[in-house]
Amino acid sequence: MRIPGPFVTFEGGEGSGKSTQLRLLAARLSADGHTVVTTREPGGTPGAEAVRRLLLEGDGDRWSALAELYLFLAARTDHVERLVAPARARGAFVLCDRFHDSTRVYQGLAGGLGLALVDRLQAPVLARARPDLTVLLDLAPEVGLARRARAGGGGRFERRDPDFHRRVREGFLELARREPERIRVFDATLPEAVLADEIYRTVRDRFGREP
Repeated sequence: MRIPGPFVTFEGGEGSGKSTQLRLLAARLSADGHTVVTTREPGGTPGAEAVRRLLLEGDGDRWSALAELYLFLAARTDHVERLVAPARARGAFVLCDRFHDSTRVYQGLAGGLGLALVDRLQAPVLARARPDLTVLLDLAPEVGLARRARAGGGGRFERRDPDFHRRVREGFLELARREPERIRVFDATLPEAVLADEIYRTVRDRFGREP
């Protein structure tokens, strides 16, 4: 029976460099001979991408935290069933830009719903795909938001007030304190190449797989 491929997720606040570091890690793992699947949340499948547009467009208060939670869960269920679980079953390395920890933080801790509710509702989909390792890129929210502004990016979540973004950072760090073996914290202010080396070494040491 084939061993499921590793599932690595990237988390952090806005502008922390998740997409860049995921891309760099994917390139190095591919160069090592691994089959790598990269994806993102919300999104990754046609259905989930349709939900992504609902979630990321419009005013910051377009949806309540509870409405956001249900939308994220719908997108995640489709994503896991159609992409993440099948790719892992084939033995691929799956790298995902955001996953369930973002929901735990943005809707649960920063959004006020609480971890108990969010974790209970996420349990069925996590039974199909739970991250083996989470790369948490830690950055002061004002720095990350300034990066996003310079890059011309932005959406509903970037337009939330500064206190919300501070709660997001605190929420991610709280999860890391609770699950230090799974969630590894990296300094997102490091030079891009230095940070990429640290992440690659962590993944290599954690899984130590031959292609």
